[in-house]
Amino acid sequence: MTSEKRPPLIAYAARLARKASVAIRQPSIRVPMLIVLHIGIFTLIYLFAFTARYDFRLSPAAKSLMLGTLTPVVLTKLVVFYLGKHFHGWWRYVTFTDLSSLLKVSFASMVMIAFVDYFFLLFPSQIPRLTIFIDTLLTIIVVGGLRSSWRYFDEQLGPIWQGRVRKPAVMIGTQFSVGQLAGQLNSNQSIALKVVALVSSDAKWHRSIVSGVPVAGTLKEIKEIALKYRASDVLVPSGLISGRELRQLVNDCNINDLTLRVLPRMEDALQGSHKIPLRPLAINDLLKRDPVKLDTDRLVNLIRGKKILITGAGGSIGSEICRQLIGFAPAELILLGRGENRIHGLHLELMDKAKLSGIQLAQVIGNITDEMAMRRVFEKYHPEIVFHAAAHKHVPLMELHVGEAIKNNILGTRNLVALADEFNADHFVLVSSDKAVNPTSVMGCTKHIAERIVHEYSHSSETKFVVVRFGNVLGSAGSVIPVFQKQIENGGPITITDSRMTRFFMSIPEAAQLVMQSAAMSKGGEIFVLDMGEPVSIMELAEDLISLSGLPPGSIEFEFVGLRDGEKLYEELYFDDEENIPTEHYKVRAAYPRSYDSVSVLSDIESLIANADGDHEMLRQHLTKIVPSFASADRSVLNEKEA
Repeated sequence: MTSEKRPPLIAYAARLARKASVAIRQPSIRVPMLIVLHIGIFTLIYLFAFTARYDFRLSPAAKSLMLGTLTPVVLTKLVVFYLGKHFHGWWRYVTFTDLSSLLKVSFASMVMIAFVDYFFLLFPSQIPRLTIFIDTLLTIIVVGGLRSSWRYFDEQLGPIWQGRVRKPAVMIGTQFSVGQLAGQLNSNQSIALKVVALVSSDAKWHRSIVSGVPVAGTLKEIKEIALKYRASDVLVPSGLISGRELRQLVNDCNINDLTLRVLPRMEDALQGSHKIPLRPLAINDLLKRDPVKLDTDRLVNLIRGKKILITGAGGSIGSEICRQLIGFAPAELILLGRGENRIHGLHLELMDKAKLSGIQLAQVIGNITDEMAMRRVFEKYHPEIVFHAAAHKHVPLMELHVGEAIKNNILGTRNLVALADEFNADHFVLVSSDKAVNPTSVMGCTKHIAERIVHEYSHSSETKFVVVRFGNVLGSAGSVIPVFQKQIENGGPITITDSRMTRFFMSIPEAAQLVMQSAAMSKGGEIFVLDMGEPVSIMELAEDLISLSGLPPGSIEFEFVGLRDGEKLYEELYFDDEENIPTEHYKVRAAYPRSYDSVSVLSDIESLIANADGDHEMLRQHLTKIVPSFASADRSVLNEKEA
């Protein structure tokens, strides 16, 4: 509604009100006006308090005392209120902090009036103490009421006088903090929305009103609530509901033509004007399935009192394995990694819990490709269980550094496997990847060969050697999630190789639990794989990430860059001739690898390791000799055709 559409008299009054509002906001006008207003208020309050003390029947002496002390009392209160800066603000912004300040200056003025009356006023009798108390009490009530009323009427009538109509909106949540937020939004005249109802995120809600705003129903009733209150906007405080609930709410709002707005946390909103503030995201929000909870009861017998070596302990998976192992009371954790800062940081994180449980922590900085260094580790600590998580895993980068991938992923694994066998470790678990199946990349090929090494030793060793194959781990270092989030914060575009690309996904805790569970279930020689449901479209993952971050669909552009070297459109969990069978855990399956000529395999691997510093093309040919299916370009084309 605009002023031109209103009756002439109302439009004229509105224009006068706006002009008066602008004028009295000038300090040169506002401060004198407030002083004059307070003089009138203080005078009336004191006269009322004094006459009330005498039941409104004043004797000549009492009347003389009242009039004689009126000016000193009013002046004293003016001075105290002025020094308390109660004439410097503006009542339309009054808050509970201002009312608290009013209490302080009112009681201060009471003390000052009593002081002035006792020491300086020369009257036959003093001001009755009850009069001073009534005056103070009335000052708090009247001045506080006037200030609150001013703000109330400004909020309610301000938009009408200014010719603006605020759109009704509903807000999710019935917590006290949500009610406070709704009140702050409603009191801010610059916001075009007004919260008219709250929607409970809990089906068992009990409150009918929160901070003066009615609770209209639950999330399932969002359509009916919006129609009832004629609201077209739905507000969600950041982090209030889960990703699954938010995803459903996004769908409901899209179907019913409602605008969903996620309100960011204050700290996110203040992080910088060049960033888009995003809702805090839980990785499980993106799984589109319930997180797998693995059976950890049997892990107690496996881990309690054991010495455990974790390679790559500073990485995403290695560090999570360490965090979860602490809960099963091992005798000692040996944290092995190349990055001193990460190992030291993890040690500091685990130190307090380890002390409480009597667990020894050892920090080892070393390279798994250094056989002598690894031998010293085994000689000193004699680990009973080895979780081998150290690896080069970045697919495009390893295409450029073939020799480094061979040394770290193949030589490093060979060293550790041989030492675990020599020092009679009970269990050895290799963390592998779905990229090892029908590999098209150097990284996947080297992980496949690492699986072969473990498999060969499992035939003859007393150590239980086992492989765990992962899908993509959400939130791990180098995964797509941090990359996408950074691109969204910067306003896009999100770079995707191909709209048809799919991947299997799991969370970091799921990955760590799978590693430990595999050790507990293994009899030797198995490849364990977590049932991760159907593969997830990378395109859908990016779209989910946008909406779960609190942004509307279509707000971020996509840029398709094509397959990079070594990438597939989709991943596989098993080779075609690998039989997979169920295990005692309904979400974990086991496969037994194909048979290879042991002598030929180990001989070719040793030859590959010996030439790891050679020419890249020669190394690729050598990899293809060991893994005939490895041909990056050809496999990528096949993959694209199959898709």
